[in-house]
Amino acid sequence: MIGDIHQRITRSSPWDLSHALSDPNWVNAMHEELENFERNHVWDLVEPPPNCHPIGTKWDFKNKRGWDGCEEQSEIGSPGFLSKKGIDYEETFAPVARLEAIRILLAFAASKGFKPQQMDVKSPLSRTEEEVYVRQPPGFESARFLDRVYKLRKGLYGPKQAPRAWYARLKSFCSSPDKTLFLLSRGGDTLIVQIYVDDIIFGGLSHALIKQGHEGTFVHQAKYTRDILKKFEMGDSKPMTTPMSTNTALDADEDGEAVDQKEFRGMIGSLLYLMATRPDIQFAVRLVRATRLLLGLLTVKRYLKFTPELGLWYSSGSSLSLRGFSDADHAGCRIDRKSTSGTCQLLGTSLVSWSSRKQASVSLSTTEAEYIAAASCCSQVLWMKAILSDFGLRFGKIPLLVDSTSAISIAKNPVLHSRTKHIDVTFHFLRDHYEKGDIDLVHVASENQLADIFTKPLEFGAFVRLRGELGVLQVEGVDNALIKGEIESQWTGLIALLV
Repeated sequence: MIGDIHQRITRSSPWDLSHALSDPNWVNAMHEELENFERNHVWDLVEPPPNCHPIGTKWDFKNKRGWDGCEEQSEIGSPGFLSKKGIDYEETFAPVARLEAIRILLAFAASKGFKPQQMDVKSPLSRTEEEVYVRQPPGFESARFLDRVYKLRKGLYGPKQAPRAWYARLKSFCSSPDKTLFLLSRGGDTLIVQIYVDDIIFGGLSHALIKQGHEGTFVHQAKYTRDILKKFEMGDSKPMTTPMSTNTALDADEDGEAVDQKEFRGMIGSLLYLMATRPDIQFAVRLVRATRLLLGLLTVKRYLKFTPELGLWYSSGSSLSLRGFSDADHAGCRIDRKSTSGTCQLLGTSLVSWSSRKQASVSLSTTEAEYIAAASCCSQVLWMKAILSDFGLRFGKIPLLVDSTSAISIAKNPVLHSRTKHIDVTFHFLRDHYEKGDIDLVHVASENQLADIFTKPLEFGAFVRLRGELGVLQVEGVDNALIKGEIESQWTGLIALLV
């Protein structure tokens, strides 16, 4: 019955509310929310002041999956679209965690041997600077004071200033370059907390603050993969061994049938969500999104049918050495002849960041394309270096592996400056940081260039080899009960917010 109600209740209409009020499980959840508000002194029931236009309130009903299964949860919120800038709020900005920061924390936790925990704050309550009045919750109006309204002491879900108000309560504890990372040191112990509004990941470096975890973490979206294949009716399609064939025409089909925009965007949105744990489809999805090749989209999904349970493995045996890989496919786009940059960054053997993107301008040579890609990789590596310094990690020269000796020579040899005058000055900071000793440009053989998977379609053998070296593995290949059964439910909600 609960699942049936969950499917029907999508907004706070009287019809929906009547069904919720008829079920004791939902009623208990609603009472729990109201008691929490009373305990935390969230609001006061007052006479409405002159010219008061209170914001409405609504119930949000949801089933949330936790460590112990499914639980009913109801929340009081307000329709944020009724808020008016300059009247009901001034500021809305609140920083959110980058997905790379989450992966860094997972890799760090695995290497240090502690188990990261995830917590969802039921009521992220914090004091608001504005004076806000809301109507009484539907179904729980006071019989004696029907005309009264609640004056908020603290924020609710819904108003546009709510995330900013919640973050203001936390920011005094943050001193990291990443404003969503919080660290608490006590003696020789450290507590690490990463936040995304009301979703929190935390872990500690010793038994004193956090219970020690397992020997690794596997993050996957196998259930979601199967769901999207079922949604888009891919059950009878033939599986593919790679997300894109090497002989696929990588240009727009001007004479082809027009793509259904709604269906296409729905498919692309599903795949963008999935890319949070599937770097192996990054290049193909980016290319399909740019060229709107429906055939390419179907190929990606046929590949997902062949590999529904792949995910990222973070091993406790991994070191915490930082390195970056950079590659480029010169003039790979047949439409505008722009090159594709592919980069990835690893902590030991743990892949924490990757990118596949078309360069902003046309490169005149392979060397120039490789040089620009290396500059992009350098920028990401320097950001990671700053973040990891808060984890107590210090690095000397960070190796940046490039398979173009000429691009390395441009960065190292000042004599070659005259040959790169046409390259945007933005990319020359690569040379600057090499001279400062922040990075070390190292040549790597093309067959060992991990970033190659982000620049072009590859034949099956090379694709599978690089995919494995990046730590993209099957669920069955990971020998851990927690990993097989619980990790997906733990992280699915967070991934949905971050993507």
